[in-house]
Amino acid sequence: MKRFKNILCVVKPGEACKPTLARAVTLAKNNQARLTVVDVVERIMVCVGMPEGGSASADLQAALVKDRAQELETLVEPYREQIEINTNVLIGTPFLEIIREVLRNGRDLVIKIPEHQEWLERLFGSDDMHLLRKCPCPVWLIKPHAPKTHRHILAAVDIDDAYPQAEQESRRALNQQVLEMASSLALSDFAELHIAHAWVAIGESAMHGAFMHEPEERIIAYVEQVRQQHQAGLDGLKREVTRNLGQDAVGYLKPQTHLVKGSARKEIPALAKRIEADLVVMGTVARTGVPGFFMGNTAETILNQIDCSVLAIKPPGFVTPVTLEE
Repeated sequence: MKRFKNILCVVKPGEACKPTLARAVTLAKNNQARLTVVDVVERIMVCVGMPEGGSASADLQAALVKDRAQELETLVEPYREQIEINTNVLIGTPFLEIIREVLRNGRDLVIKIPEHQEWLERLFGSDDMHLLRKCPCPVWLIKPHAPKTHRHILAAVDIDDAYPQAEQESRRALNQQVLEMASSLALSDFAELHIAHAWVAIGESAMHGAFMHEPEERIIAYVEQVRQQHQAGLDGLKREVTRNLGQDAVGYLKPQTHLVKGSARKEIPALAKRIEADLVVMGTVARTGVPGFFMGNTAETILNQIDCSVLAIKPPGFVTPVTLEE
């Protein structure tokens, strides 16, 4: 995989993050990329009985940072013979400091273990969702106990043409990125690649209603026409990816395509479960140029239903609302 050159790996002390770190090291080696491993600690606020502006809180913060820094060094030490690794401890709200680290140093990928939320059924916690919405570079959340190499990778694309021209072009570029990254990972891991697109025939249910009186054959013909349009769009996207990757690579991968009828928020998670996907690669921004609209409802609903690792990608030109200022 030759895309990433400046990788940021976010960890917490303990055994659970070791597979994520190992994946980051392997990816950095294969890409000849820089790798920085960080932990984020919360900022210690002045408490009752602690003098305002005194040294007690600063000393406690410094001790916490020093302790985490030592734990980071212990964690990365086994990999230092393989690759140069920088470490750092960030202070503040985790998702904000991670995004600011991306902005300050031009990171092009964030890899981290998802938050551990025993009281939630969904995999991703609030900081993860903030990252998926607002981080300007791809975010790869690697599930604890994920396999060392992927067996089944699912690339979810959206080729609906019912959008303004500018947004269609952005979605097309995003789809290409999704397929390029999913294909590259599938090649490096010798994994099965699945490409999925969910579609609906708008107005089909109304045509079956009592007020339209549409003949059944006309409804069937309409639905089939819509299906063919989506199939043509998916075929066109595959041709573009073949041109970019090369016929040999695509011939080796033999990607399996799934044109599924129904809502993406329902069908994509169901397909991921059915094929036992280890990784879902998808875009997370539904609309570009809409202030405050960072991730579409469909993408967020899908993410809340899947229980495997996720590589989430933003479209070209995405601008994070997070700034470097406090």
